[in-house]
Amino acid sequence: MNRREFLDKAVRTGLAGAVFGSSTLRLSGSPTSSDHFSPESETPAPKPYPVKPFAWEEVTIDELQRQFTDRKTSSLALTRAYLGRIEQLDRHGPRLGSVLELNPDAEALAHQADSERKVGHVRGPLHGVPVLVKDNLDTQDRMATSAGSLALASWHPPQDSFVVARLRSAGAIILGKSNLSEWANFRGSNSVSGWSGRGGLTRNPYALDRNPSGSSSGSGAAVSANLCTVAIGTETDGSIVSPASVNGLVGVKPTVGLVSGTGIIPIASSQDTAGPLARTVRDAALLLGVIAGRDPRDSATALIPSDLSFDFTRGLKRDALRGARLGVARQFFGFHPTVERLMHGVLDQLKTLGAELIDPVELPNGAERDRAEFEVLLYEFKSELNTYLGSLPLGMGVRSLAELIAFNEAHRAEELKWFGQETLIKAEAKGPLTEPAFREALATCRRISRDEGIDAVMTEHRLDALIAPTGGPACITDLLVGDTEIGGSTSPAAVAGYPAVTVPSALWRGLPIGLTFFGRAWSEAKLLGYAFAWEQASKVRTVPRFYPTLPIGN
Repeated sequence: MNRREFLDKAVRTGLAGAVFGSSTLRLSGSPTSSDHFSPESETPAPKPYPVKPFAWEEVTIDELQRQFTDRKTSSLALTRAYLGRIEQLDRHGPRLGSVLELNPDAEALAHQADSERKVGHVRGPLHGVPVLVKDNLDTQDRMATSAGSLALASWHPPQDSFVVARLRSAGAIILGKSNLSEWANFRGSNSVSGWSGRGGLTRNPYALDRNPSGSSSGSGAAVSANLCTVAIGTETDGSIVSPASVNGLVGVKPTVGLVSGTGIIPIASSQDTAGPLARTVRDAALLLGVIAGRDPRDSATALIPSDLSFDFTRGLKRDALRGARLGVARQFFGFHPTVERLMHGVLDQLKTLGAELIDPVELPNGAERDRAEFEVLLYEFKSELNTYLGSLPLGMGVRSLAELIAFNEAHRAEELKWFGQETLIKAEAKGPLTEPAFREALATCRRISRDEGIDAVMTEHRLDALIAPTGGPACITDLLVGDTEIGGSTSPAAVAGYPAVTVPSALWRGLPIGLTFFGRAWSEAKLLGYAFAWEQASKVRTVPRFYPTLPIGN
């Protein structure tokens, strides 16, 4: 979760006139000389970190399956290659810090996948494919599940989360746990995305002094840097689509209930969901098809329509945008003139691809929705985290939110080194979910985001989807000030519990910017189709080269 904290900070500190560190990316006003490079006025371009050639750079799931079938490679060889690349780039070299813990059984699992393939047993498109999983999903293995916190560094769950169980059943190789913004970035008001007490700091592979966004920071950075094939992230508000955007990836935030939350360390069940991060739309669709499904332990999955197909690749057509009515959510534009110019080019291209743009459309009551959202998250976080922690064995020590707060205070040098835990303290002050304040806030969220929001606007304008820039380019990582990200369109779909798909749309000085398609509940297949058509026509994704600072780009 990140958007709420950014909104709070913008109000407190007046970020509307701030600048992005040394890059002088202005938030308002007209473009300045800093919006382009010239040999006379700028320092020499930084040099990228030298990286050894990687045989599987940008490899897709389909390409891997062909190589496995043709015996050009094996899951074991691929797994070893990823482990070597993690050692080279994540542990050493540019030190991305995206992988919190490696699975000591990864090679054995890969060998097992190869053995099954030899006897004709292929479980599906992910068979033998290495996947990283965010460290707030339970895994029943020799890896811990900690949400990045030292308080849970020794916690080994007795069973897999629903998502991990689905991955294992599909033959995927759980390569390791990815780092994250600790407690999914629901901890303190000056938080730094990508930092956890247990995992340290994750860096953006496009420019190492830039932030990977969060809270699925490690998943985003690792997939982008080709440290795995695909990864699992989680989102409450922005934590899949935002890191996907700044890391040049496709990110899918599913409808709440499409993917079971069983075995995931929670923030708020009304908004929490796991979802894919991938380098291509098709890979994201394949991964979503594996992890989606009904789960009797999660009542939200009972709302999945009985006729919904879990084959999310069926709508991936190059002409999917032809005739699509897309509402341009203008309130999420205009936060920076250069980004505005780039996004206008994106809109022109969408029209060229046959989309009909309804411009503008307005989603109402953002400030009221945001206030109600934060109230809901505080209440649900306390209730649901207490339930999760309360299920831990007595010897764990931290079995409630109150005990977690005390743990952080007792380990201040490690856990509160860079920012505090004001959000945890606010949540602890809340009462039970039966309180009128919670019920009213939840009803406000539903009314504004759904009845008066996405559903109303789409009905009024007969829309197939809404579009907006996912956010701005990656900000400078500042461990003292905290996140200074600008822009962002994540909240409407997040608060509604509706789906959103982000896809690379533009580059600003080599830094990626994503375009989000969002819409009604259970419309993932349609949104993925639009994202696919855009991806195939635009080909914006570029491979990160680990520049030490802002590279020269388009």
